[in-house]
Amino acid sequence: MLIHVNQVRYNVEVVGKDEKPAVVLLHGFTGDHTTWKSLSNKLKDSFRVVAIDLLGHGETDSPSNPELYEMTNAAKDIILLMDHLGIDSAHFLGYSMGGRLALGTAIMYPDRIKTLMLESASPGLRSKKERKSRVQNDEFLAANILKNGIEKFVNYWENIPLFQTQKGLPLDIQERVRAQRLKNDPYGLANSLIGFGTGRQPSWWDKLQEIDAPVLLMCGELDEKFCHIAAEMNRMILRSSQVKFKKAGHAIHVEEPDKFDTIVKEFLIEQEHIS
Repeated sequence: MLIHVNQVRYNVEVVGKDEKPAVVLLHGFTGDHTTWKSLSNKLKDSFRVVAIDLLGHGETDSPSNPELYEMTNAAKDIILLMDHLGIDSAHFLGYSMGGRLALGTAIMYPDRIKTLMLESASPGLRSKKERKSRVQNDEFLAANILKNGIEKFVNYWENIPLFQTQKGLPLDIQERVRAQRLKNDPYGLANSLIGFGTGRQPSWWDKLQEIDAPVLLMCGELDEKFCHIAAEMNRMILRSSQVKFKKAGHAIHVEEPDKFDTIVKEFLIEQEHIS
């Protein structure tokens, strides 16, 4: 369904019954709501699953103003979508870029978050020097997307070291992921990098101890960088646990969907039982 909030049209897929506990799913950069199809099918009998195409992705609008993509506006839009759907609070699951947004939403709107599940996610960069360098890199990449087009960018993106572990997946899965990426609007991806890149967002490291909700941190053991980040976060968040998936890289839900879906569902059912 298409929902208008803050002068932006969002595409949102909702499955499950309205009276069930809500789970909000936030995809990564170049993704869309279809990345969660397997998980949505597993959860829909027990939960109301809300999968959102984030700004500049999928069938959601790709506005020309990069400021609309910034963390504060992006998190506010998520809350407005929840309001539109009549959801007071929800479990949040975010992957990579979507994990940064889920974490930011939890910090800015703690009363709207039941639990937080972060897959290969980061609280941002600690120093101004790191953020400045990342902004420059993202702006360069955004300019290349607009100059060379979506296909050349996807050719580059699917071959960066972060996604090398996906080369061992069956060809039909690789082709499905590629086809989904190619559907994105180049202006949407470029503005997402400029407005919502890791260098643009606030660093949340000093806010992690304020999170009171239960947090599940997930990483693939072959993604050493994000497993290290998850371990650091796990030491700082009061009610957190970390799960490391064997033989998986950055996109666990793509590389090990059955294991991923099972872990997430078990966590959600356990937390609903506790509450």
